[in-house]
Amino acid sequence: MKEILKIREAVLQALRAAGMTALEAYPAQWAREYTGAVATVDVGTVDGAVMGFCSYLGEVYDPEKGTVRELYGKQLEAEIWVDVYAGKASECQEGCCQAADVLLGGLPSGIRPGELSWEGLVWEKETALFRRRGRLRCGAVFVAETTEDGTAFLDFQLKGVVQT
Repeated sequence: MKEILKIREAVLQALRAAGMTALEAYPAQWAREYTGAVATVDVGTVDGAVMGFCSYLGEVYDPEKGTVRELYGKQLEAEIWVDVYAGKASECQEGCCQAADVLLGGLPSGIRPGELSWEGLVWEKETALFRRRGRLRCGAVFVAETTEDGTAFLDFQLKGVVQT
């Protein structure tokens, strides 16, 4: 499901934009190679729901082009997993505070944060790092349009994420 990867990438970009080192979960480069706090991000459970009838939301008029496109949507309920690692307990705690600010107020508009919970700070013998694990329940809204001529259906994109 491409949408899971899009949610993870949006969270990674938001954390990085806030100045955090953020990696995909199970990174090839390990967290201890960095100084300060490092966040790893994954998407755990996901439940999907269609929006509208068969995902159809209606039509959108583009006044600049004078064209009408059909709009489709779907909503996912997801749990984003963020683990913060650091060599010092204080750095790990600071990283959690920074990550919490981003998760609750710095994500794209298509990700609507719900409950955020953090486990206690632990020392991991196998990584030789402090770790604090967080879970964010959220809703993610995806929209897709048809092409201008209506012959093709474009991929679902996470609402609020700028595409380049």
